[in-house]
Amino acid sequence: MPESLANRQKRAPEGMSAAGPGASSAAAPVLVYLVTEDWYFISHRLPMALAAQRAGYSVHVATRVKAHGAEIMANGFTLHSLDWRRGSLNPMNVISIVRQVRALYRRLKPDIVHHVALQPSVIGSLAAAGLPVARLNALAGLGFVFTSRRLSAQLMRPVLASLVRVLFNNPRAAVLVQNPDDRDAVQRLGVAPERVHLIPGSGVDIDAMRPLPEPEAEPTAAFVGRLLDDKGVRPLVEAQALMAQHGDKVRLLIAGDPDPANPASIPAGEIEIWKRRPGVELLGHVSGIADVWSRAHIAVLPSRREGLPKSLLEAAAFGRPIVATDVPGCREIARHGVNAFLVPPDDPVALADAIAVLARDPALRARFGAAGRSMVETEFSSARIGQEVVALYNRLLRAKPALLPAPASAS
Repeated sequence: MPESLANRQKRAPEGMSAAGPGASSAAAPVLVYLVTEDWYFISHRLPMALAAQRAGYSVHVATRVKAHGAEIMANGFTLHSLDWRRGSLNPMNVISIVRQVRALYRRLKPDIVHHVALQPSVIGSLAAAGLPVARLNALAGLGFVFTSRRLSAQLMRPVLASLVRVLFNNPRAAVLVQNPDDRDAVQRLGVAPERVHLIPGSGVDIDAMRPLPEPEAEPTAAFVGRLLDDKGVRPLVEAQALMAQHGDKVRLLIAGDPDPANPASIPAGEIEIWKRRPGVELLGHVSGIADVWSRAHIAVLPSRREGLPKSLLEAAAFGRPIVATDVPGCREIARHGVNAFLVPPDDPVALADAIAVLARDPALRARFGAAGRSMVETEFSSARIGQEVVALYNRLLRAKPALLPAPASAS
């Protein structure tokens, strides 16, 4: 039986906590989310954490705290601040964060840890070595090292592949992916198929996000995401210029910020040039996503690879048609001829042609938008995804006596 929360807290570090709705009972199993940034937890993992809380888990969040600590605690979670330097390959920084996470795990003695994305999965798995804790390594795509064509990524790829193969095949480990392509890719890296589970993302709140009427302004396409080369922002800006040259007046909204910790981040100087382009508007970070889709007719994501893009899920929930690249992750929610047009990556001409077709055809936009909304309701609601994730947590905990060695062997 799980140890009582009261006994756990006697040994726990001084985590920041706040009582709130759904606060855990004394016998609640302890679940820790390990994530690089507090904003990413709120943006991409909050629905499943709330589902776990409602199911009786005591939820802890370990992350770098910058702007969303109060919001995390307001949901009744216990917050643990980490000195995380995301994107750093300095061995001393890696050793430091592994030690911090290991100290947290040894004190909390969680029943299960949910590592969010590839870097936390590697760091958290190293930190959990020898500890009797179930580990769910959740991959939101395969990350820069496996998707970038840069030399630095190619040099790191075999090292990271070896770590994935060793760490993710640990008897205490399981892997969570968001699309079939990533499932196959993880298995090709050498992870045993029985350890790999597929649940499509975190879902969206279909009650809070409802179809919006189209704006009366000229046709507008919107991109929502980090300003990264891998997200296809450069070919998108070029596609908008191509449309203008051919007489298709389509405005482009770009909502998001660069990510200096990511090697693929668009340089500030290039972004400044985009701001001066006619028909292009950079919105920066947008807190109310409905504000973006109320101004746009078409959602665009020309990424090279995704896990399951939240921006497209939200766009579909708001009833917007999609233009995206025919790559893993995107094609799970953007289905060609149903609610979207799919084009090859890094192809601004094909991208411009697809956007222009939708810009000229309000009836097609309405048909695609309705189909996307129906898809989100039946397959991608946060309620459904939350139930599936909690069922996986329960399964991993029930399997613990059979899969996990006895605690006596732990360090």
